Amino acid sequence: MYLEHYGLNEPPFSITPDPRFVYLSERHRDALAHLLFGIGQGGGGGFVQLTGEVGTGKTTLCRLLLEQLPENTRVALVLNPRLSPEELLETICEELRIDIEGKRGSLKSLVDALNHFLLDAYAQGLRVVLIIDEAQNLSVAALEQVRLLTNLETPTQKLLQILLLGQPELRDMLAREDLRQLAQRITARFHLTPLDAEETEAYLRHRFAVAGGQRFPFTKLAVKRIHAHSGGVPRLVNIIAERSLLAGYAHDEAQIGERWVDRAAREALAPRLSRLPRPTMAKGVGAVLAIGLSAFLFWPRTPPPEPVPVPVKETAAVPVTLPVPYLPGDALDQRARLAGESPLPAWGQLLGLWTVRAQEATPASAAACPPALAPGLYCLRGRASLDKLSALGRPVLLRLQTVEGEAWAVLLGADALRVRLWLGGGRFDTDRLALERYWRGDYTTIWRGPQFLLPAPAPGDSGPAVDWIHDRLRDRAGLDTPEAGPAVLDATSLAAVRRLQTAHGLVADGVVGPETLLALSARDSEGPQLRRGLD
Repeated sequence: MYLEHYGLNEPPFSITPDPRFVYLSERHRDALAHLLFGIGQGGGGGFVQLTGEVGTGKTTLCRLLLEQLPENTRVALVLNPRLSPEELLETICEELRIDIEGKRGSLKSLVDALNHFLLDAYAQGLRVVLIIDEAQNLSVAALEQVRLLTNLETPTQKLLQILLLGQPELRDMLAREDLRQLAQRITARFHLTPLDAEETEAYLRHRFAVAGGQRFPFTKLAVKRIHAHSGGVPRLVNIIAERSLLAGYAHDEAQIGERWVDRAAREALAPRLSRLPRPTMAKGVGAVLAIGLSAFLFWPRTPPPEPVPVPVKETAAVPVTLPVPYLPGDALDQRARLAGESPLPAWGQLLGLWTVRAQEATPASAAACPPALAPGLYCLRGRASLDKLSALGRPVLLRLQTVEGEAWAVLLGADALRVRLWLGGGRFDTDRLALERYWRGDYTTIWRGPQFLLPAPAPGDSGPAVDWIHDRLRDRAGLDTPEAGPAVLDATSLAAVRRLQTAHGLVADGVVGPETLLALSARDSEGPQLRRGLD
């Protein structure tokens, strides 16, 4: 559509991995070197770990790695690790073309067959590599089985080299006490970070040139806006740049300025039109038929964040607020699949609940969840039960896992039987049991507090942070503090901290960590509260 307009031979910003378009930043080159060293002569067997946020280039690096492996390497690539230990072993054997007829379902038979193959490969001078993508989705039992595979060895060498690719949650999993034996076997680790501003411009220019472009259309300000909106995540850079070119073409613009980038980003990071309520959808389809998809996508408009009732002209009814719809539990999987795997729409909703300004954080920057997103704005990622989240009392992001992938919802409320979620562009209530079929306890949330809270105070400390903690412990944990003298985080204070932690379902260790600070702030009047009664 726009290729001729910009002198291109093919789309420059397709999100489908293509080796011809690969741009390696310094961090990507370092990561590739770590991987090659880890599974080459320097690795010596064991595990290699590569983590990074969604869209930072893990799959691209994996493809480059496969292209550069020596000819004497045999690779088993597992793309969907949501498997039982038996299913995982079966998949590995199938990837290596091992005959497992009559051995399915038996761990011992499968391990014996794999061990026989590995010994034979070793005798032939072959190296065998197992690559598991999206490894954060491995169950603990499957991870333990993977660890046991590293016990397959000769007196001098491991027979299997294992590469784990995953999102940052993989690092959190491997830090668990019950997985310490696996963590100790990791011989190389690398975390892939997004592109910086200069790398983002180089990335855009590289892909545009590979596609045949002669005159780079993005202005300096447009490039800066692309980086700001995307946070330097290559996949998001591609999406925003592609939509910006489409907008420029629709308005016959030779140059793409920041105005088109901002509009493109609003479209790319917002819920899709197909998830709007039916009357709004019908109008959208009519507009598409009337003026074409390109112009419609970038026509100035402010879509409503919530479904609103449409008055019926025949009855001249006064618009009333409709109740939050109920979604049957068996429909939650389909709703999650339609929502897509990007966490950014859910992040946009959560930031909106806290009225976070763009200068403070964007969905892309918030998704990395640094402890301090901005001055006075904090982020926390962890695992919890619904009861624990209800006690904390703030809206949170939930990572749902479906058969086909993952989705991100915002928990808005909960009672004894139901939960209220934002997912796929709208709110609805559903059964708690239905949610727990797709939610494994992973959550992320943000909250506001004074800038001086981090680093958290230690026992014996005094100062503004301790004063803030004491004020809330008096109200919420029955702390009786002296009226004169500075507040000190002493034994009496720590006992009150433990009482508060117990009341909120936290580990009662007396340590004022991020979860405890969130619990202390949860009843402050500022900011959204988790709804407790779903009438």
